[in-house]
Amino acid sequence: MNHVIRHFKKTDPILHAAINGTGWQTLTRTHDHFTGLCRIIVGQQVSTKAAQSIFNKFCALFPNNKPRAAAVLKLTDAKIRSAGLSTSKTAAVRDLARHVIEKKLHLRKFEQMSNDEIKEELTKVKGIGPWSAEMFLIFYLGREDVFSPGDLGLRTAIMKLYKKRKLPSPEAATKLAQCWAPYRSYACRILWDTLNNAPAK
Repeated sequence: MNHVIRHFKKTDPILHAAINGTGWQTLTRTHDHFTGLCRIIVGQQVSTKAAQSIFNKFCALFPNNKPRAAAVLKLTDAKIRSAGLSTSKTAAVRDLARHVIEKKLHLRKFEQMSNDEIKEELTKVKGIGPWSAEMFLIFYLGREDVFSPGDLGLRTAIMKLYKKRKLPSPEAATKLAQCWAPYRSYACRILWDTLNNAPAK
């Protein structure tokens, strides 16, 4: 990843210097997209520790701890909520499963789709907004150039690292992130690590 590090050294010395304090974070790809999306839904607006605990209980509802769309639809709402999911997250997981079963969402085609195309498809699912789609692109598809301006952690990290007096707006954060392209996902990982608060994945 030397070329990425060199890019940050050239375009943003402040971000480049932060790498030495946080270590280097690579991007990885996974092939179980349905499980990944369930994990992101579970992790919305809760701490990393709580998200992991709830997700473990959710996975335990399925054979081999592997959530599958058809199996989700066979469970009652009460059974899903017993794992710790809220009513809204239960509805979101169900809607995701329905989209897959009804072939409205083709997870296997994601590898050939652009970031914007994937975001457009995912945000048709109840409970999956831009933030969730962006987390999926970064943590499960390993896309290199994704920025999530609505992420409070990223904006907090920017405020601290760049010594800003107040939290930057999503628009200001997006403008700052332009110089990190085409490696904005790596920049996100570095920023999250400065807070030791990467989103649950």
